[in-house]
Amino acid sequence: MNEVVGRDDLLLVTLDTLRYDVAAELAAAGRLPNLAAHLPGGRWERRHAPGSFTYASHQAMFAGFLPTPAAPGRHPRLFAARFAGSETTERGTFVYDAPDLVAGLAGAGYRTVCIGGVGFFNKRGALGDVLPGMFQESHWEPAFGVASPTSFEAQVARAEEVVARLPAGQRLFLFLNVSALHQPNWFHLPGATREAGDDRGTHAAALEYVDRHVGRLFAAMSSRRRCFAIVCSDHGTAYGEDGYTGHRLGHDVVWTVPYAHFFLSPSAPADAP
Repeated sequence: MNEVVGRDDLLLVTLDTLRYDVAAELAAAGRLPNLAAHLPGGRWERRHAPGSFTYASHQAMFAGFLPTPAAPGRHPRLFAARFAGSETTERGTFVYDAPDLVAGLAGAGYRTVCIGGVGFFNKRGALGDVLPGMFQESHWEPAFGVASPTSFEAQVARAEEVVARLPAGQRLFLFLNVSALHQPNWFHLPGATREAGDDRGTHAAALEYVDRHVGRLFAAMSSRRRCFAIVCSDHGTAYGEDGYTGHRLGHDVVWTVPYAHFFLSPSAPADAP
């Protein structure tokens, strides 16, 4: 990451509440053509979330603790605060002298921008301002929230605006919290009803909706130079498994999440006006 930070733009997308099993099934079935085109080998990596709900997981990720590979062993991190005795910091880790990754990247010259989604990013109260408050610039409006059937399209449009107004030489760290997978998501599946509620089928339909529009986000983020992208879930959610519903609980469908990182090749010459 020390060869990436300072050279490339950076994108972190959290597909809020996305389950690993649903994401893996859709990728294998060819139902995520735009995402799968960038996933290494066309597959999601199976990882463990750093938290069981949005606030806890994002606090950890913004401290450099991205979802951990779901296999035994030491797993070196991409980013880490300088911390004596860290066993997951290696020579290739980008180490920063700041309390969080966002501040660390700002110190490295990045413009840090948050485009919020779920309520922990809505800036409507003290708690909803904690996570977006880490960024130099943050955006949230009802059109980005969980109740909007077109939330991701609105978020992508805002990302395009952010990129378009940046000076050519300014590096960007863009964080986007996708709210479309979070309940309620029944309106993404034709024929589903509010009364019947959400289930794995509506969850899958929401991910397909995101896939239909994610190409615009990737194009915007690679329009000025190469971009290093991380796309993952912050936690999963239960739809009745073993009697559980929702998240902020210790079930495997909550702790197991999809993850991928990859480069987006520039669609225009580096630093082009």
